[in-house]
Amino acid sequence: MKLRVDKDLCIGCGACQATAPDVFELKDDGLAECILSDINEEVMEDAMDAKDGCPTDAIKEIEE
Repeated sequence: MKLRVDKDLCIGCGACQATAPDVFELKDDGLAECILSDINEEVMEDAMDAKDGCPTDAIKEIEE
């Protein structure tokens, strides 16, 4: 599975990074970015918690 952060919706609150630091980080522009090209089983639960917990629904699953 792949995730991306919609930069138009992201407010840079950092909730995703706090929930899944191995998956998301805040960049120099203050907005979050998914730092993994593929979400593996090891971080899947945290990644889904971050997606579900995003206050602006900026984290989107990419259909392959």
